Amino acid sequence: MLWYSRRPKSIKDVAVTERLYYHDSFLKNFDANVVRCEPDGDRWKVSLDRTGFYPTSGGQPHDLGTLGGVQVVEVADAEEHVVHYTSAELPAGPVKGSIDWARRFDHMQQHTGQHLLSAAFIELFHLQTGSFHLGEEICTIDLKTQSLTQQQLDEAERRTNAIVFEDRIVEIRFGTAEELAAEGVRKSVERGGVLRAIRVEGFDFQPCGGTHLARTGQAGLILIRKMERRRDSIRVEFVAGGRALATAKRDFAMLTEAATILTCGRPEVPASVAKLNEERRERQSALKKLEDRLADLEAAKLLTESAAQNGNGVKVVTSSIDDSSPSYLALLAAKTVARGESNSPVVAVLAGSAGHVTLAQTKGGPHHMGVALRKILENCPGKGGGAKDFAQATLASPSQGADFLKLATQAVADSH
Repeated sequence: MLWYSRRPKSIKDVAVTERLYYHDSFLKNFDANVVRCEPDGDRWKVSLDRTGFYPTSGGQPHDLGTLGGVQVVEVADAEEHVVHYTSAELPAGPVKGSIDWARRFDHMQQHTGQHLLSAAFIELFHLQTGSFHLGEEICTIDLKTQSLTQQQLDEAERRTNAIVFEDRIVEIRFGTAEELAAEGVRKSVERGGVLRAIRVEGFDFQPCGGTHLARTGQAGLILIRKMERRRDSIRVEFVAGGRALATAKRDFAMLTEAATILTCGRPEVPASVAKLNEERRERQSALKKLEDRLADLEAAKLLTESAAQNGNGVKVVTSSIDDSSPSYLALLAAKTVARGESNSPVVAVLAGSAGHVTLAQTKGGPHHMGVALRKILENCPGKGGGAKDFAQATLASPSQGADFLKLATQAVADSH
């Protein structure tokens, strides 16, 4: 562990970190002094007298970059101090910091975009933003409402982009809570001392410690992706700037690929997909009817071909059904046992070629299919379960289907 300068006893003993990004979000490189460095697992915990690195706070992730050529892997806010986690030890004294500019500028675009979007929802519909999250791919705001229409979403997007295209000034303001309130700050803050706020010329003014653009035009474009109803709010997903460009290009590429596959023009893709979806539903309905008829025929055939009965007068039908899905096996088993009667019940034990197995008995039969299945699985490993009249499983090895059927008659007989 390295102790520097005044050999502080804890992070609170380190002088308050001067936050350079408070005054200049466009700062890419800076000079500082390493005040303290100590090991923290497989990384190092570094304190500086001043920093350009933004720590995770207010929904915005931390910056990345280097200190003296050493990678900064995380930056955290510790009250009045900023803690940098590095991949290697740093010596005491002067150090040069370098910000990962691509990441910083992306975060500036997203965060400024959030301010504009939140302000648009307030201006148009008096809807307040409860929280903001800046993710690696998308950003979200949670609006304090339980109702939001697509039309409102579109209006907010248009208004936000209008402010972007007007290229309005985004400025940093400092003052006490009373001074900022007198200037018309949108959100009150119950904190003493000098506070920081971000003003978008003629549109928005709110307290914020994050990094922002200098003009709204630098946000490029704001795209709302979707909305999702939460328990007590509406979550709106959006992207801004470079992310919006990448998203639009990706969407266009997917639309073009879909049009190629469907052999139609891009504008016709939705109609073509709707038509295919309707045709699929019709085919599924027809297939279901055919499966039902096939199951009736196969059930009658199974009962005709089976003569095996156990001591309780129960007819036990065992059969391997090739190319059958679990749902068809269940249907066939149900059709088979339904042909039994209370005084002449039927048990069906069916195995599919893919390792799926089904056991069923006529309702009210004397045996227990769940118990029988567990007994069989002791010798033919697999996963599944069931109740008295019906059970299903998938064998660990599909090749064990024949063994499963061989064990079925005795297992059923022993199950009660």
